[in-house]
Amino acid sequence: MASTLHTEPVSVVLQRMLTAEEEHDPQAFAATGIEGFPAHLSAERRAELFKDVYMSVSSDGGQLLYLLARATGARTVVEYGTSFGVSTIHLAAAVRDNGGGIVIGTELQHDKALAAQRNFEEAGVSDLVDLRVGDALTTLTEVPGEVDLVLLDGWPDLALPVLRLLEPSLHPGSLILVDDVEMDWGSDVHGPLMAHLSDPSNGYLSVTIPTGDGIALCVKLG
Repeated sequence: MASTLHTEPVSVVLQRMLTAEEEHDPQAFAATGIEGFPAHLSAERRAELFKDVYMSVSSDGGQLLYLLARATGARTVVEYGTSFGVSTIHLAAAVRDNGGGIVIGTELQHDKALAAQRNFEEAGVSDLVDLRVGDALTTLTEVPGEVDLVLLDGWPDLALPVLRLLEPSLHPGSLILVDDVEMDWGSDVHGPLMAHLSDPSNGYLSVTIPTGDGIALCVKLG
């Protein structure tokens, strides 16, 4: 059986989005006038400045998300940082092929969330996505049952509080994926999160995979 990821309309929508990112993100980044990581700005201000920038997983990164979600049989997925929905669609395809479930996404920028919802509907996966708009520390306070997979792909300096919020819902074998851990932001913005995930006393085992700008793969041991 072919995977949902490689059938229409999912494959068509993903190709369109990835092509749009490749063609427009360099100019959209330049238009922000920001060099390095904008730590001096609030998350809300960053979201507005980068509202036209995809900043999504790479094509290979998306396929890796699908593969890992399928391999673990993930049914409940939480994504911090939905943007226009590239990674969400990859994860929703996996959840569908696992027999159904939910991908809970969160996006701070309202216009991006509206565009992402349209992409989900066009790809035919909107029934598998619960997109929540606002601050992740508010939108993710309630999740249904245990979480099988977490993708941390929002502002990296805020990812550790998001993970801590979700930790009570993790179970042994839950996967934590962190995108862009090798991206050069001009500072070690992933430092606190990766220190937490690398500390054995916190119950994780981690490895970084050189896909895109680096994806950290972490498993909850207990």
